[in-house]
Amino acid sequence: MDRSEGGKGQDQASTPAGGGSRPMKPGSEAPAGTTGTGDDLCPACAGSGQVNGAPCPNCDGTGVVTEGIGGG
Repeated sequence: MDRSEGGKGQDQASTPAGGGSRPMKPGSEAPAGTTGTGDDLCPACAGSGQVNGAPCPNCDGTGVVTEGIGGG
């Protein structure tokens, strides 16, 4: 999936597996705190939290998304 499209194809109200109460950001690959993940700058807004003067839809304006970390 190309993250530059603002998380296209993901439900913006996704909730973590296991019934967690924190919704995932559209550009995140996993819920925050998931083993094997870490925070990274949002690729859509380069960490600014803004796109064309509005909150970034990929990171919900935070400038940060949760992504899987490499291994193996």
